Amino acid sequence: MSTYNIAVLPGDGVGPEVVAEAVKVLLALEKPYPNLRFVFSEHPVGAACYQETGEDLPQSTLDACRSADAILFGSAGDPEIRFPDGTEIAPQLTLRFLLDLYAGIRPIKKYPGVPPLLTDDPPIDYVILRENTEGLYASRGAGVRVGDEVAIDSMVITQKGTERIVRTAFEIADQRQGAPRDGKRRVTCVDKANVLKSMAFFRQIYDQVAENYPDTARDYAYVDAFTVYQVRGADFYDVVVAENMFGDIISDLAAATIGGMGMAPSADVGDDHGVFQPSHGTAPDIAGQGIANPLGQILSAGMMLTWLGDRHNDSEATAAAGTIDSAVGKVLNDVANHTADLGGSAATPSVGDAVVKAITN
Repeated sequence: MSTYNIAVLPGDGVGPEVVAEAVKVLLALEKPYPNLRFVFSEHPVGAACYQETGEDLPQSTLDACRSADAILFGSAGDPEIRFPDGTEIAPQLTLRFLLDLYAGIRPIKKYPGVPPLLTDDPPIDYVILRENTEGLYASRGAGVRVGDEVAIDSMVITQKGTERIVRTAFEIADQRQGAPRDGKRRVTCVDKANVLKSMAFFRQIYDQVAENYPDTARDYAYVDAFTVYQVRGADFYDVVVAENMFGDIISDLAAATIGGMGMAPSADVGDDHGVFQPSHGTAPDIAGQGIANPLGQILSAGMMLTWLGDRHNDSEATAAAGTIDSAVGKVLNDVANHTADLGGSAATPSVGDAVVKAITN
């Protein structure tokens, strides 16, 4: 029997609401998978925590994250609560640096039951790999501001950091069935190599790593053009790799093409730790109303199971991840389970209940 200790960080806004549904779903998996067990421990994090204690990521929470088998994260931050320098509370970013979670994995998959957002409604199923620990975001908390006249943040691209994110992209491509359009495995390098030396360096390292994967096609796109391709040709893509900020931007646009941020799961993983959370923010405008879409969080829990299955050679965890994906697909085929962001009126807990029913029946 496999027992996994999961650190649960509900956070702010709709975070606690959607996390509760993901925990509900994970516990339901113990019925069809009797050798799979979870032990959850909840820990404070985020803007409300900062307001109450002066810390957005207490040492006790960080210690719990370091010792857990995986971390299930809701959302954190509040535009009304900021650090003295004016930036928002974002402990999820801090965790990426402290735990060396260099690979931001953003699956972009449109389920059949989701209303189409693109005119031609192509099949969409690709993965964005976002480098998490350097790029422009390496300047977070370390940029330079001179009075009210000048502010400077620097782009940081290293060989090591780029090599490992590109290698991860190609390894994920090896596990997939290729792009929906042609079934071809390819990794697309998204950069701005025509303008920035740092991005030309990023592409150079991409090419060096790609030499080790001759059976996977190389592809290139400048980030500005890629935003067009995401809207007018998304079915061409299989795996995409990008610098930190570029990856952040294209991930959000990608989420819009599959139903919105509430449908977008994510994983931030390194060699030793993994954080799993939806791509959306805290949505303070709807917090407490019970209308947030929990599927991004539930699918993130599925990604957690895939990661645990790979790390521990646990076939039950891997199979349970597939069960979550299938259950979400079934739930979305019934418009009665669509939350407001999908044009429906379903409540957050009822969607979680529907996923549980699809798993246990």
